[in-house]
Amino acid sequence: MTQRPPLAEMLDLQPHPEGGWYRRTWASDVEVTLPDGRVRPTATTILFLLPSGESSAWHRVASDELWIAQHGSVRLELGGTGGRPAATEVVVVGLDLGTGDAAQVLVPAGVWQRTVPSSTDALVGCVVSPGFDFDDFELADDA
Repeated sequence: MTQRPPLAEMLDLQPHPEGGWYRRTWASDVEVTLPDGRVRPTATTILFLLPSGESSAWHRVASDELWIAQHGSVRLELGGTGGRPAATEVVVVGLDLGTGDAAQVLVPAGVWQRTVPSSTDALVGCVVSPGFDFDDFELADDA
């Protein structure tokens, strides 16, 4: 395991299985029962730090994810909904709106995603609805 970056220390972030550093900051007290009987909070949020030059593995979750830029920028690659990821689009989640960054990006449920290395540290917030649970998280086989 790599040493925790200073910002991860400051925010008490822990290593995420996909790469990067995270901490859940909120989970709704209101729950929803999904069609398959699973119970989840209506929404959850995390802080997610991706240090400069690092990336995350291809993964997908069973809920919508809204990425919200807070500091720096991260390149987010989307990979479709097939059985394996196939890069289809790259968006930059960041605050340099004049250069085309997006302050918020929605990744629909079931869409493969990964972050690719950027030249700056990136801190984003991520809202997941229905709320995130690791049982709904899938890493690509070659991750």
